[in-house]
Amino acid sequence: MADTFIVRASAKGLRLSPRKVSLVAGLVRGRTVADALTILQYTPKRAAKPLAKLITAAKANAVNNSGLQEDGLVITQLQVTAGPRLKRFNPAAMGRALPYQKKASHVLVEVTGQVKPKKTEKPAAKPAAAKKEAK
Repeated sequence: MADTFIVRASAKGLRLSPRKVSLVAGLVRGRTVADALTILQYTPKRAAKPLAKLITAAKANAVNNSGLQEDGLVITQLQVTAGPRLKRFNPAAMGRALPYQKKASHVLVEVTGQVKPKKTEKPAAKPAAAKKEAK
C-alpha cells in the first residue's frame, strides 16, 4: 500500500477579483493535474493563466520535494479568498470624488498523490575476472 500526501502551493495578493478567479477555479476543482492544466490552457479568462502557473508550482512541489508520482496527482482543494483591497477615487463633476476598489485574491491549491515506490538496488557483483585476480 502506497502512502498519500497533501502538498500545497499558494498565491497571495493576486490582482484579480476573487469572484472572477472563483469562476475559473470551479472548472478545475477535483480534477487531475493534467486535466486541469489542459482545461486552463483553453479557457479564455484572465484568471486561467495565474491558476495554471499555481497548479504547475504545486505539481513541482509534489514531485520534487515530496517524491509523489506525477501521473496520479489530483487537486483536492482549490480555495479562493479575498485579499487586500486598494481604495481609490475617481474625479467626478462639481468637485466630487467617486470611490472604487481594486480587489485582490488569495489562492490556495492542495494536491494529493501517491509516493513513488522506492527502488531496491542490489549490491553490484564483482566480475569473474576480478575474483580470480584477488586470490
